[in-house]
Amino acid sequence: MRGVAKTPLSVDDYRARVAALIPPTPVTLRPVLDCVGLVLAEDLVSPLSLPPFDNSAMDGYAVRAADVAGAERHAAVALPVPVDIPAGTTDIVPLLPGTAHRIMTGAPVPPGADAIVKVEDTDGGEQRVAVRAPVAPGTHIRLAGEDVTEGDTVLRARTVLGAPQLGLAAAVGWGELPVHRPARVLVLSTGSELVAPGNPLLHGQIYESNSVMLAAAAREIGAETTVLRFVPDDVDAFHATIAEHLGDVDLLVTSGGVSAGAYEVVKDALTGQGVEFSRVAVQPGGPQGCGVFKGLPVVTLPGNPVSAALSFELFLRPALLAAMGHDVIHRRRVLVRSAAELRAPSARRQYRRGRVEGEVVTPVGGPGSHLLASFAASNCLIEVPEDTEVIAEGDLVNVLLIGGAP
Repeated sequence: MRGVAKTPLSVDDYRARVAALIPPTPVTLRPVLDCVGLVLAEDLVSPLSLPPFDNSAMDGYAVRAADVAGAERHAAVALPVPVDIPAGTTDIVPLLPGTAHRIMTGAPVPPGADAIVKVEDTDGGEQRVAVRAPVAPGTHIRLAGEDVTEGDTVLRARTVLGAPQLGLAAAVGWGELPVHRPARVLVLSTGSELVAPGNPLLHGQIYESNSVMLAAAAREIGAETTVLRFVPDDVDAFHATIAEHLGDVDLLVTSGGVSAGAYEVVKDALTGQGVEFSRVAVQPGGPQGCGVFKGLPVVTLPGNPVSAALSFELFLRPALLAAMGHDVIHRRRVLVRSAAELRAPSARRQYRRGRVEGEVVTPVGGPGSHLLASFAASNCLIEVPEDTEVIAEGDLVNVLLIGGAP
């Protein structure tokens, strides 16, 4: 078994080895709308107050509260309306005593006004308005700086940028943001037996799915992916394919070709080339490989679909998230009770697929690494520790919450 370590690595040791391979992505300026899901690289300071000026919270009339103090529904106070103030008005005319300015939501409050009468408390007049209710000073006025004061730090470095955060950045005038660039991942699938989905299969062929699954998993966490399918089981072709992408990507991820049998093209191509192939004390997904090939970090995953998916979850997902500036890089763990007995091999950490509901987890399918349908039906991974061979029904177990988990 060329280049395979005799003593299996622990899950934690191998996770650390993979994490050390992938350096932080560079900081780049991106338009605000292109920063969804990315991580802010620097504190963001507001260059202005928000709101930047006193403005109306209602469609209505800007008034002096003292001028309408005696207004009642059946004894309205009539005021002339010499000015309209639509939103966006920049040339503001001061309000004179004994008058009202018709004003729209968001428009600047004119100097001299200290309250807004909402239109529902008036007759809606355009030249002259009948005010039918009194207002206290400050009513329906949004004060300048009420939300943000100029010079405030509105977003901290390492904030994951979602819709509210990007809306705030835009509101205080930032058109571009310094963010950690998404990791660029090349996903490469090998195997002469692979066929693109949608095409007819011959006996002995299978549809290629790992590249779809791995690229989707990388994209879900914000990475950018390039997918290369159907690289033949040929070392020269493998090297030539990688050479075309050196310098363009941050990480190469392969699936398949890493076991102990013949025609293991990934192992044949990368053994002695900076990539070390190991066994990890995990089930499924024991055969693994990682290293640096011609300056490019490489992680080689096993070919069985559940093994590849689990390997991404355990080793690549946290490493890529950390490289892109995230603080939270691991799936949430919860302690629940098993609805069934589970048996696992000794000295290996097993991950079984399951569905957690409330405080109980039910295993889904068996432990086989080819059972992809059960993985797709799961919302958690049940973790069986290395020193545990049997989990009895009702025992407490740790689960990692994955897609669709509560």
